[in-house]
Amino acid sequence: MIMGKSRARKFKPPSFSPTVAAKKQPDRSGDTEDAKNVDAEELLQNLQSPSAEVREFACASISTLVQQKQVIPSFLQRDAVRCLGPLLLDKCLSVRETAAGALRNLSTCGGYDVCDDMVTRDIMTPLVALLKECTTGLDANMEPTIKTKDLSKKCVEDIAIQAINVLWNVCESSSTALTIFNKENCLEIVLQCLSKFPNNMELAISAAYCLQTVTEDNPELLASFDANSLKTLESVLLSPAGNMEMRHLQTLVAGAVWNLKEKIPSSSQADSINAILRILAEVLSVDSGVFIAEMKETETQHLSAFAAEAETEEAAAILEEATLNEENGMIDGAIKEKKPNDISDFIPPANEEVRQVSALLVAQRTALEMIVNMCCSEDPSDDEWEAMSSSDESEMCIENSVTNSGGQLLTPLCLSDEVHSALLNHTIPKKVFEKTAFPSSSAVEICKQASAWKPLIAKMYTVQLRALTCLHNILSMLDIEDLGGAPALQELALHLSGVVFTQSDIPKKDDFLEAASSAVRALLQTMASKGIPQCMTPEQIISLGEACAQSSNTSARVNAVSIIGITGSVLAKAESTVDILKSIGNFLLGVATNDSSLVVSGAALDAIFDVYADGEVAEKAAVEIKLLQNLKKIQPLFKTKIRKEGKEKYSMDQLCVLDNVRTNLRRFIPYLENVEKKFKP
Repeated sequence: MIMGKSRARKFKPPSFSPTVAAKKQPDRSGDTEDAKNVDAEELLQNLQSPSAEVREFACASISTLVQQKQVIPSFLQRDAVRCLGPLLLDKCLSVRETAAGALRNLSTCGGYDVCDDMVTRDIMTPLVALLKECTTGLDANMEPTIKTKDLSKKCVEDIAIQAINVLWNVCESSSTALTIFNKENCLEIVLQCLSKFPNNMELAISAAYCLQTVTEDNPELLASFDANSLKTLESVLLSPAGNMEMRHLQTLVAGAVWNLKEKIPSSSQADSINAILRILAEVLSVDSGVFIAEMKETETQHLSAFAAEAETEEAAAILEEATLNEENGMIDGAIKEKKPNDISDFIPPANEEVRQVSALLVAQRTALEMIVNMCCSEDPSDDEWEAMSSSDESEMCIENSVTNSGGQLLTPLCLSDEVHSALLNHTIPKKVFEKTAFPSSSAVEICKQASAWKPLIAKMYTVQLRALTCLHNILSMLDIEDLGGAPALQELALHLSGVVFTQSDIPKKDDFLEAASSAVRALLQTMASKGIPQCMTPEQIISLGEACAQSSNTSARVNAVSIIGITGSVLAKAESTVDILKSIGNFLLGVATNDSSLVVSGAALDAIFDVYADGEVAEKAAVEIKLLQNLKKIQPLFKTKIRKEGKEKYSMDQLCVLDNVRTNLRRFIPYLENVEKKFKP
């Protein structure tokens, strides 16, 4: 592992924002760059104040301000990290908490680069020291010392929540932080925080996120896990899932156990993997639409109870006041009407029902992410050109191992017997299919009605996107018999048609287009390779391709030309398809000529080779759209762009495929020249 190099994950877990609030907010009326700089300068100076109240207010204000990304540079330029770091060990506990909250928001909102900079500025030294002090205070059986006599358990845990989130963020982004984590034996700290799940779920979930992060690709840490460590994880997994927050916690811990599978004895591997998949299956089995309706009904009942209690207490108070006033001769024998308080005054500060729904949706997303990672190669392509050239390889690529499948070359994927069996035993493919549907319209409508519920809508759509991505991997991994055979695939094709085409207009969001087109591509490729009739019409496929071609997402555009290529290859073997093959050819030529990315242009050319390489119907269509003349125009431009842009913009794997396409284009043109002669009158 390279020191200081950022560690990228396919899916990053959600960030948490601390609820640290300043006693009053700074004046934002002059929100110019100069005002921001003045704010930063003044607040950082106040961190040195002898007054604990001033230091706390400054920390809380910084915590609020850095949630605006444009403000972060003004704080970093003034060395905010080194100013805040010492306050993690401030003699005032509330200052410690707000300082940790400010660093938490800075690391969450700043992203990888800011986290790496925080580590460079030595945030780990005070952070680790703070966490070690917190774990001492977390021991409920300890005798109070001079330092901790005023340190309530609740206060310690509040500080620990903020600090653990900072630790999680920096370890997520920086391998240097991860090295320090290993060296300082921070694993014990995280496990102790995790063990508090019966009484402090927020702390335990934060620790579980951190644990899942630090156990990924970290062999040095794996050696630190002993029987007691594994027992702590086991206690979480085996505890009753009384609510959705517990299911969320168990899902995260299952992810950490998956990362630790090398530590599990081979004799227990199957049981452990089966236990992990059981937890994921249980989470995915919950119908979020039904659960949202149940929670909303529960909330309504609670609000009614609060309202009734409030009215009772209010009436009693008024009666008591009236009685006293009457005795004192202050009223004329009548109780004056008093305006009741607004019902919102009686709503608990934390909405338990919203929290439970959110926990379910995040747990389902996490479960799907785990299945994606289980069903992918050890070295994923990082959203590169997934569809590689299907024709002869050039000299440059001769040593690269590729596998031809239905006109495409995909990264080889494999599943262990234990994972394969567990996926099928717990009907994971079926559960993933179900989650690819659009969120329940009634659930969406419920969430639209209240501001506290509205953020859940985005979470529901994120679950759908993850499920579509997961479906792509499952289709690439499993045999059609495992998926239910040809009828099940045709049913799935109809379902995906509904997802993509039943809207009044095809959704234009890049993330949806990427996920949906990825799933459609995998399905059509599988069906084509087995000769299963497709249920989507060519017109539907072209409309999806056109929508994806307008996307700013490179992967969605690659998926588009791949889908068109697969469909064209099938149609080229049928009769009376010249007109649709002409439409497909014109679409692919347009992409090959105009797309800004060589990766997408290369994928379009590769699809052209597959569609028009064989068959009289395809050859006739090629002649009618003047494919030869168009490719002769594209050839020198494509070659020049590879030479000028290749090494600067593209990876070696991508360059290998592009070189392959260039070579095949050179060979394909003579073939088309012979086709032209064949059809020449």
